[in-house]
Amino acid sequence: MHKQYISVSPTDDICLQTNNGPRPKKYRYIRKEGNGNVVFRHVPEEWLLFVTDIFTSLVEIKWRVMFLMFASSYILSWLIFGILFWVIALAHGDIKDDTSDPCIFEVRSFTAAFLFSLETQTTIGYGFRGMSENCMIAIILVTVQDVLSCFIDTFVIGIAVTKMASAKKRAQTVGFSNRAIINLRDGYLCLSWRVGDFRRHHLVEGTAHAQIVRTTVHTTGKVDVTYEDLVIQQKEIILVTPTIIFHRIQPGSPLYKMSLVDLRKADFELVVSFTYTDDSTGMLHQTRTSYTPDEILWGQVFQEMIRVSRRHYKVDYTLFNHTTKVLVPEASAEEYEHKKQLELAPQYSIQLSPKLSSKQQSLQETLLKPPMVTVELVSDSHPEPHASTSQVDTQHQDTLPLPNDLANAEI
Repeated sequence: MHKQYISVSPTDDICLQTNNGPRPKKYRYIRKEGNGNVVFRHVPEEWLLFVTDIFTSLVEIKWRVMFLMFASSYILSWLIFGILFWVIALAHGDIKDDTSDPCIFEVRSFTAAFLFSLETQTTIGYGFRGMSENCMIAIILVTVQDVLSCFIDTFVIGIAVTKMASAKKRAQTVGFSNRAIINLRDGYLCLSWRVGDFRRHHLVEGTAHAQIVRTTVHTTGKVDVTYEDLVIQQKEIILVTPTIIFHRIQPGSPLYKMSLVDLRKADFELVVSFTYTDDSTGMLHQTRTSYTPDEILWGQVFQEMIRVSRRHYKVDYTLFNHTTKVLVPEASAEEYEHKKQLELAPQYSIQLSPKLSSKQQSLQETLLKPPMVTVELVSDSHPEPHASTSQVDTQHQDTLPLPNDLANAEI
């Protein structure tokens, strides 16, 4: 293997030094896992928004918070209705008088009332405690508790299923490469990154997007966030195998005038996303990540992952983040295109000096004209005429210019 082709590990650290010393650490606008690194403060009527869209709010909370909230809702409902049943038993005299017809059988204390509430809401039915026909208020209270328990079960089951089938979980099975690269592709400098699906159930289709995000902090404290879209070639992808998505750096691209040195000094964030439809559920998902200039490798290519066997296409995901160094010019895409145009232009071009006079220019033009060869048409039945110079002009003549290479040659 030639010395300029060196295997590179994706875990290699990139240490940058600038003229002013180490670059100050700057936090990402979009985290590597795709979440926004933004914290909202002083949102007007935040709690009202949380309660108004309670279902979405409960879906977005963490699992441990959700389990705590629903466990608390069950326990509080059992406790509240247990207290009400104990108050009814106390008012009816069931606790003091065991011989009279009770309102609720076997409820002689608060503990028994709590157990009766639990058994009613969970429909356990041990057979010890039960309702009688003596208290209408107790019958109404049991009916209300049963209806409320149905609402709580519906919320718990619905939110749990929605959280398990949420797009965030499916998005974790579609990943981007740890690094983006810049290399030559079809004679053009291109910015590339790799995306792959780690599950066996493939996606229906997907669309790739990319943006350059720049954050500018003014001396007054004002922060400006600008977005520039990148044009992606073949952005519609069926992600059966890992695919390399590339952006051709051409006029109009934010990276067109950026060389390797400029890239190492740049301050921006490349935010890429992949929006796709799941084959199993038909739901729409999106996976995002970001790359800083330190994570964009210049002059490297991704290693091949796909191998063809007799029956299958084999994908080796151990090479998903591995790259290999190649020879790529360190100049910007603009300079590289200009250099290619110069190489394709004619090597020799004749230009008249503007300092020459008009007479000298006409003389130079006359001298630069290729010589002419005169061909006379002579009949074979007559001897060759000896025409004078003046007579040659009256005869039929064909003039053939010499090629440029013969015209420039010395005779």
